[in-house]
Amino acid sequence: MFTGLVEEQGKIKKTELSSNGMEITVECSKILEDVKTGSSISINGACQTVTEFGKNYIKVQASNETLNVTTYRSLKQGDLVNLERALTLSSRLDGHIVTGHIDCTAKFINSTIDGFSKRFFFELPENFSKYAIYKGSIAVNGVSLTIASIEDNVFSVELIPSTLKEVNIANLQKGDLVNIETDIFAKYTEKIVQFKKNNKIDYEFLTENGFV
Repeated sequence: MFTGLVEEQGKIKKTELSSNGMEITVECSKILEDVKTGSSISINGACQTVTEFGKNYIKVQASNETLNVTTYRSLKQGDLVNLERALTLSSRLDGHIVTGHIDCTAKFINSTIDGFSKRFFFELPENFSKYAIYKGSIAVNGVSLTIASIEDNVFSVELIPSTLKEVNIANLQKGDLVNIETDIFAKYTEKIVQFKKNNKIDYEFLTENGFV
């Protein structure tokens, strides 16, 4: 579990793609303070398990499922990635609840200046736009953001200068893909509503399923 508050930008040192998945080595410093084998680290929003670490790097093994739903296949040496350690029970939840489970990728369209902020526009796949709502939460490359506008499957977010200095969204070029995690509560709500539509919840149902 994460908050979507990026702790540092790491640099891709090496990637090794095979039929088994991809081994990724990331140069980093801050997140190494308490890292150990088995630690969960968000890399561009996707939760990965540390398999090896050293004085200035971590290594993870991304599964084929992860490769299918993220931008990881396009990672190359020198790329900057957003890094965050897993949330602890004593941490402040200053962002929003981010699971590190990527739903899809979105395409960067353009950006505009809006006062102090810079507004970034992205195009979601149509089947995921239903989870994006005005003023709702969304994680873009692991960054906790608030949706500033939504029209059909195009949404925008605003980043202030201090945030832009800390995350790799500032480096996006038109057409680049980013990792997206939509609000987990929206997905649970949808599941419950669908269940209620398809099933009659009464005393008999509750008894049969061990609730009473």
